[in-house]
Amino acid sequence: MDRPAFASLVSPYHRRPWMTEQGAAAATSGQVGLKGIIAGGITGGIEICITYPTEYVKTQLQLDEKGAGKKYNGIFDCVKKTVGERGFFGLYRGLSVLIYGSIPKSATRFGAFEFLKSKAADSRGQLSNSGKMLCGLGAGICEAIVAVTPMETIKVKFINDRRSANPKFKGFINGVGQIIKAEGISGIYKGLTATVLKQGTNQAIRFLVLESLKEWYKGDDHTKSVPTLLVGVFGVIAGAASVFGNTPLDVVKTRMQGLEASKYKNTAHCAYQIMKNEGPAAFYKGTLPRLGRVCMDVAITFMIYDSFMDLFNKVWVT
Repeated sequence: MDRPAFASLVSPYHRRPWMTEQGAAAATSGQVGLKGIIAGGITGGIEICITYPTEYVKTQLQLDEKGAGKKYNGIFDCVKKTVGERGFFGLYRGLSVLIYGSIPKSATRFGAFEFLKSKAADSRGQLSNSGKMLCGLGAGICEAIVAVTPMETIKVKFINDRRSANPKFKGFINGVGQIIKAEGISGIYKGLTATVLKQGTNQAIRFLVLESLKEWYKGDDHTKSVPTLLVGVFGVIAGAASVFGNTPLDVVKTRMQGLEASKYKNTAHCAYQIMKNEGPAAFYKGTLPRLGRVCMDVAITFMIYDSFMDLFNKVWVT
């Protein structure tokens, strides 16, 4: 075969090596994202079974308005009345909603973060502080749209329904069917703006704090492993930072997703009405139970997630 003919059969990637490099990078980013999705999904299912009672109490307190309709006098009163009326497992009312939602939520969050991190990291695999925040923000926005908004809306409506004298939802499927029948598909996307703001800022703060603390521990040795228990401690700090940073958004989101959400025109109107009728302190309703839940949640989540990612990195070579 003459040289010109042979040359025409040579792979175009031989003449354009950057195409091979880009293809390999894209494949690596995709596999890293897939690892995050699987590890995140497993993590979400385990975590919500552990932390749900505190989420239930937090939501009850946030839905409890001032005046004649006020039902609870704090965290312990809420727990006491719930257990007294419905038994211990009354604290697990609405769990099925979060089980169905937590797996895709966590999978989306970590999959998005790992994918974005693989694109934004430097040659050593490190992110700048702004990169950590932006990757966390992107992960939070993705989970808000894909899973959190419908899951949280359904959860709040279920818990609110249980507060009424005559609950009308008869299980998950029946309840979701009634919500969609009465309000359309938009009925499970109430408070989308508030949820995107909440989840975006949540994950921006958490990933910034956690990744920064892990870098601080590693020092100049970027391959150094962070002990699982220390990851948990860092998770507690990251969780606390996110609670104090965005509880007001969480309160507004909860009100926008309740059964009485129709009395608010939009997110801004809801915030205005809370301020007007209940004062600024209302924006921090449920802070203590949320602080306990979130710190425990973030610590457990990152401990489980890091353990699975360490395992995957050993057995799943990209």
